[in-house]
Amino acid sequence: MSFIMENYSMILAMMATGVVGGILAGLLGVGGGIVIVPVLFFLYQGLGVSADTAMLVATATSLATIIPTSISSIRAHKAKGNVDFDLLKRWGFFIFLGVMIGSFVVTRVDGQWLTLLFGILATLSALNMLLGKKDSMFKSLPGNAGQGVMATCVGFFSSMVGIGGGTLTVPMLTFCNYPAHRAVGTAAAVGLIISLPAALTMLIFGESPIDSPFGTVGLVNLIGAACIIPLTVLFAPVGAGLAHRLDAAKLKKVFAVVLIFTGIKMLYQVLG
Repeated sequence: MSFIMENYSMILAMMATGVVGGILAGLLGVGGGIVIVPVLFFLYQGLGVSADTAMLVATATSLATIIPTSISSIRAHKAKGNVDFDLLKRWGFFIFLGVMIGSFVVTRVDGQWLTLLFGILATLSALNMLLGKKDSMFKSLPGNAGQGVMATCVGFFSSMVGIGGGTLTVPMLTFCNYPAHRAVGTAAAVGLIISLPAALTMLIFGESPIDSPFGTVGLVNLIGAACIIPLTVLFAPVGAGLAHRLDAAKLKKVFAVVLIFTGIKMLYQVLG
C-alpha cells in the first residue's frame, strides 16, 4: 500500500497509457506497443531510471501487454474471416526464429541501441502513415524464400523494440497487393507469435539492471503490465466503435505527426 501511495502518479500514468494504447489500437489499427514503449521510456526516466534501463524495461513490458490484446484481437478478426491461417503456417516458424534471435539480443545489448532502433522504426512508420501510397508496389507476395526473410525480419525487429506485428506486417503485406483488412487481421495473430515467446524470454532470461523500477522481474515490469493490460483490452473495442463515427484517416495522420516527433526525440536523446 505504501508503494501505491508513493507512486500513485506513476500508476495513474501507466493506466492512462493503457487507455490511450487501447483506443488507438482499435481506432487506427496500430499496435499498442508503438504507443506504450515511448510512454514507458520517458515515464521511467522521470522516476530516475537511466535511459538505457528505461528502454530495456519498456520494450519487455510492452511485449507482455501485447499478449492479451492480440488474443482479443484475433478472436474479433477470426469471426470476420480476416485471419489468413495459410500465411501464418508459412510464416510462423520464421517469425518465431526472428523473435528468439531478437529477444536474445535484447537481453545482451545496450539500451541505447534499442532506443535508436525504435526511433528509426517509429519515424519510418509515421512517414508511411502520412505519405504511404494506396497502390501496391508489387503484384503479389514473393516466393517462399522471400516470405521467410520477410517473416524473420518482422519477428526480429518487432521483438527488439517491443511492438506487435502490425507496425511492420501490415505495410509489408499491403505493399505486395495483399488485402488490407486481411493484413490487419493476420497481423493480430503475428503479434501473438511475437509477444508471447519474446516476453517470456525477457522475463526468464533477462537480468534486471540495478536501477530497474520497482516490480521488475527479468526485464518485465509486472506493475506496469498489470496497470496497462486490463485497460488496453477494455478500451480497444471503444476505439473500434469510434472508428465508425470519426474520420480515422485524418486521426491517423495526426497520430503520425505525434509519432514522428516522438521518434525524433528518442533519436536525439541517443545521438544528440
